[in-house]
Amino acid sequence: MTLALGCIADDYTGASDLANTLTRSGLRTVQTIGVPSDDLALPEVDAVVVSLKSRSIEADLAVSRSRAAEKWLRGRGADHVLFKICSTFDSTAAPSIRAICSSARCRSTKAR
Repeated sequence: MTLALGCIADDYTGASDLANTLTRSGLRTVQTIGVPSDDLALPEVDAVVVSLKSRSIEADLAVSRSRAAEKWLRGRGADHVLFKICSTFDSTAAPSIRAICSSARCRSTKAR
């Protein structure tokens, strides 16, 4: 299976909203709660949204889980991975979000 899009969301609600939007746009989409196990059997899908709770945990753990989610998605053929963060930034000061974004930015710069 090759995914057209892999997504990592920082909370379950945002992940559900994103999965709904992708489905309504015609993509066959599956949402997971947490990083799936390597042996998870998926149906034929275009997109997978991995739901995390990144905003409510320690920054180092949030980065680690986000990287594990990206590795899982890329391992299933996702060439493009979207990180969906809180749209309103009203739930927390979220140092974990800053750490994840910084990590992703550094990794994408090195890959170029």
